[in-house]
Amino acid sequence: MAVLTPDDTVRENLLNVTGYEVLGKLPDPFVMDDGRRISDPSEWEARRAEIYRTAVELQYGHQFPEPEFVDVELICYSHVITYLIHTGTRENPLTFRMQLIKPDTKEEKFPVIVDGDMCWRYHMDKEFLNAALDKGIGWAIFDRTELAHDVNNEGRGKGAIYKTYPDCDSGALGAWAWGYSRVVDALEKLRLPIDLDWIAFTGHSRGGKTAALAGALDRRARIVNPNETCAGACGCYRIHMKGFCEGYPEQRSETLNDIYHMFPFWFGTGMEKYMTCEDQLPFDTHYLKAMVAPRTLFVSEASADIWSNPIGSYQTTVAAGEVFKFLGVPDNLFWYFRPGSHAHALSDVRMLVNLIRHQRNGEELSDHMFKLPFAAPEKIYDWKAPGTV
Repeated sequence: MAVLTPDDTVRENLLNVTGYEVLGKLPDPFVMDDGRRISDPSEWEARRAEIYRTAVELQYGHQFPEPEFVDVELICYSHVITYLIHTGTRENPLTFRMQLIKPDTKEEKFPVIVDGDMCWRYHMDKEFLNAALDKGIGWAIFDRTELAHDVNNEGRGKGAIYKTYPDCDSGALGAWAWGYSRVVDALEKLRLPIDLDWIAFTGHSRGGKTAALAGALDRRARIVNPNETCAGACGCYRIHMKGFCEGYPEQRSETLNDIYHMFPFWFGTGMEKYMTCEDQLPFDTHYLKAMVAPRTLFVSEASADIWSNPIGSYQTTVAAGEVFKFLGVPDNLFWYFRPGSHAHALSDVRMLVNLIRHQRNGEELSDHMFKLPFAAPEKIYDWKAPGTV
């Protein structure tokens, strides 16, 4: 049997599941904290505000406030345009870099993909960048670690943003997500032909967690594309699984206990008490995904990335789909699996670009979308969107 490349379409038997444990059913996102179930889309905003307190504040900590100011300073103008973003408080400002790469396009305005993973080498790959640029889509890239450190065993609250907001208990993921919003602030200030109605957020792994959180919080992101986030954003706390794909060793999925022991400073302190009892969490990752609605959510995964919990990601994405249905936008939820393991692959960018052009320009959607590398599992929830059969 030929080994599939990342650009191939997955097949149902590609992922061999050797262990699958469901710790409990997914909680119903339509039930208010007082026990009443909402029945009309006009009630969603009130419910969304409650979800914020668990899916965001409990999971990641209290988020950083809106800045007192945002100033943008041009420091290098070439093919890659580099700016300094000065922001925060007047008393304790902070600065970080943003690089803008414009496409060569005849369109009046161009969409932009915002990505905070400048700290990783793949952004030096011309083919990776050109997958968007050649299709008329620009990049706004920044290094999230200039805001908050990403160093194991260094402790919580390290980095420039914590000097600006010393009383904030947000983990690093919240700090990095704050950076996405400040990049959009900067784009809004620039007198450039950017289509501000078509901004996409993306990132990979811990950067994917960041993109998911940033996209849930900032409604200026038209498309939110977390890529292979593992635990803490798109997987599922209530599912533990094992499995392997041809050519890859057996692996298990990452758990809350795993990630909180290794990277506690990414999260809010309130998650610690749930490390070995995820079934008692008052939310799961479908809550965060649902916060993107009615905008577009695109969850991208890899079939051999078992640590990312591919079945858990599928389960919580489908569950979040009930909220998209409730709000009348079922076609704004997308997901795909590619062959291969943990990476922000060229094919992942091509799929995001295809989705942007599909929704914005009417381009035909790739037939790689909505293909599972495993047999569809029984749903781990028994509720549906109010008003649906």
